[in-house]
Amino acid sequence: MAAPEKQPVKKPASEYEAPRFILPESYLMKPEEAEEPERVRVCGVRFKDGGKVYYFEPDKLEIKSGEAVIVETARGLEYGVAAFDDKDVSAAEIISPLKKVLRRATPEDDAHKKDNDAKEKEAFRVCEEMIIRHGLEMKLVEVECTFDNSKLLFYFTSESRVDFRDLVKDLASVFRTRIELRQIGIRDEAKMIGGLGICGRPVCCHTFLEDFGQVSIKMAKEQNLSLNTAKISGTCGRLMCCLRYEHDTYEEEIRKTPKVDSLVRTDDGDGVVVETVPLQGIVKVQLSQNPDAAPKAYNRDDIKLIGYVKKESKPQPKQQ
Repeated sequence: MAAPEKQPVKKPASEYEAPRFILPESYLMKPEEAEEPERVRVCGVRFKDGGKVYYFEPDKLEIKSGEAVIVETARGLEYGVAAFDDKDVSAAEIISPLKKVLRRATPEDDAHKKDNDAKEKEAFRVCEEMIIRHGLEMKLVEVECTFDNSKLLFYFTSESRVDFRDLVKDLASVFRTRIELRQIGIRDEAKMIGGLGICGRPVCCHTFLEDFGQVSIKMAKEQNLSLNTAKISGTCGRLMCCLRYEHDTYEEEIRKTPKVDSLVRTDDGDGVVVETVPLQGIVKVQLSQNPDAAPKAYNRDDIKLIGYVKKESKPQPKQQ
């Protein structure tokens, strides 16, 4: 009688190993052979005080911070000021191809810029008179004249949609150039006009803030600020941009600090956290063994979290 065939023994799943693939040594790149990221020489130009910085190709010119330059843009030649000395940046930070810096501004360019500034003031006055004459519900904020005088841009705010076709025709007949009207928001209006914040300093958006970041009421809550909108709103009526400056730090410190109503163990016994100061790393604890005494302050590193206080659920209304 033939012996029965032996069945293969199955290995437990934990004993199976994934197949290993070893690359030949010629495929491996040594650290010294790794290519450095491509660097590009740029010149940062700002067209308005506190405005956004745009990158341009210096084209063999050594531009220093504060120098006035003439650059080529999508809407023609523009007069700007270098925001910093030209420098090398990673190619990933730019969008190719870059427009070029044509030249440093000459005395003639400076004089032409002053003439354009005077033209903008005159255009502002004339436009305001025409807005009143046409009875339009809009507020003129700023007028901008392109360096080559090919266009006049009028920025305005309004709570509703405005039909300004007749206004554009009248402006074009006076200034004999292309007219463009753009409706902006109240934050952009504050950035253009400027002013003083409740801190007593010029508003951030008009001096150095290039872009508006998202600001939420949650940021004010985490910083233990008053939720009175009059106290945490800027001159534009929106939440202050500076609420965002310390938000990341507060989030990190709050994560390290036990929350209110946490059960903690201290050198003096167990207690409940009743107040926190995240930036200082201080928590105030109401000790269980002496509930009538004032809460005692501890460093968060000197206490141990052991649990949370159960909040009593609100009684449900009885159904009729």
